[in-house]
Amino acid sequence: MSSLAFGLLALSIALACSSDHSSKSGGADDNGDAASGGSSQHGSGGSKATGAGKGSGGNQETSGGRDGGDTSAGNDGGSTDGATGDGGSANGSGGATSTGSGGAKSSGGATASGGATSSGPTTAAELAAKIGRDHFIIGMGNDLNNDHDMDGAYTLGVTMDVHYAYLVGLLGMGGWPDWNSGGTFVNVLTDSAKKHGTVPMMTLYSMAAKGEANYAVLTDDSYMKPYWDGALLLFKRLAVFGDPALVQFEPDWWAYAQQKSGGDATKLAVHVASLAPDCSTLPDNVAGMGKCLVTLARKYAPKTVVGFHVSSWADSDPAKIIAFMKSIGAADGDFVTTDMLDRDAGCYEAHTDPNCQRGDTTGWYWDETNKTSPNFHDNQSWVKTITTGLGKPMFWWQVPFGVPSTTPGGTASHYRDNRVHYIFSHIDEFIAAGGVGALFGTGAGNQTYITTDGDQFKNAVTTYFGSPTALK
Repeated sequence: MSSLAFGLLALSIALACSSDHSSKSGGADDNGDAASGGSSQHGSGGSKATGAGKGSGGNQETSGGRDGGDTSAGNDGGSTDGATGDGGSANGSGGATSTGSGGAKSSGGATASGGATSSGPTTAAELAAKIGRDHFIIGMGNDLNNDHDMDGAYTLGVTMDVHYAYLVGLLGMGGWPDWNSGGTFVNVLTDSAKKHGTVPMMTLYSMAAKGEANYAVLTDDSYMKPYWDGALLLFKRLAVFGDPALVQFEPDWWAYAQQKSGGDATKLAVHVASLAPDCSTLPDNVAGMGKCLVTLARKYAPKTVVGFHVSSWADSDPAKIIAFMKSIGAADGDFVTTDMLDRDAGCYEAHTDPNCQRGDTTGWYWDETNKTSPNFHDNQSWVKTITTGLGKPMFWWQVPFGVPSTTPGGTASHYRDNRVHYIFSHIDEFIAAGGVGALFGTGAGNQTYITTDGDQFKNAVTTYFGSPTALK
């Protein structure tokens, strides 16, 4: 198994994936050990994470994804400066250079006062061009293959646009920075993506290391110091990569913060200025936190494009969501993300899997005729409001792989869903809503996957990349 497989297996075990909280009210706290990352082995280069994330409160299911075995075998040329092995980073043989085409421009770089300035409205075509694409982007992540290798996106017979992976946990606490020496797990991911002609994307998911919506950590320096050090390390490793990449900031966290703060980001204290020197003039609140992440990206990895996750459950009024997201720096980024549903609709309908317990069994499978709610046009209308309000294009992220069926529910690995089917049949609708792309992946274990969907996804991407839909 490759070093990429080891690291992503660690991600999978630690998975406390972002969820669609459409059934959530009031932002109930989850108090488990979500995405704590587990322990790390460096003797032979492999990484091991043993702590599956679990949430014990509210309606959020954060149980760890897939069980995995010991990952004690060595890396093949771990990704460190000057490495020459198979996974070597920028300075090793086969490493990334800084001359990739379509590099992202940092039009909204850091200001003299330490904050990030807005780059202004960004169209989907402009965002795609920053990562060397000119069409509606299709990507994939969380890609278990053959029960061990985490490279499913590279087995479809086509070149995917984007490959995403979670970065969970904290520096010095068994999180992603510890999986490979010096945080070079990032370069294992970037170099593998580049080898396959794909743009790497990191989902930074460290705010859940001691449980989602755990607000006590925000003013705890023993937590926030490794958080900021890890964020800085991420962008420094992406600078070593030197080619375009994407970073998605903390799915779900901003919605929790909006609810906790009553929609006023200045009312939720976060230790920022004293712990992140590059952000020393930013306020010690969640607004400063969001803007600091953008500032670090612009200063250290200017070819990396970044975006915030927008959750529809944060508030029933999209105008309030837009206002809050602007206050934390979402308009300073390059894109935004959202999720339609993080697991197959049929898993919630069956209501037997512990990963899919939301209190009801209806309303998860959307009406493709768009005559009854919930449906796809409802979602596109909401997204259009968000993309217009923020001036940033949208990625639909972590879209499930399920196959359409007239029979509700299903069984493990064979639950029904129709989002793959609808998206590839109506891409123009998603572009019209301000969309730049769709990124597919499982949000928990036991879901339909590319190896259990009767080749639905493989056939869809093969057809799509034969004549991709241009962004104008």
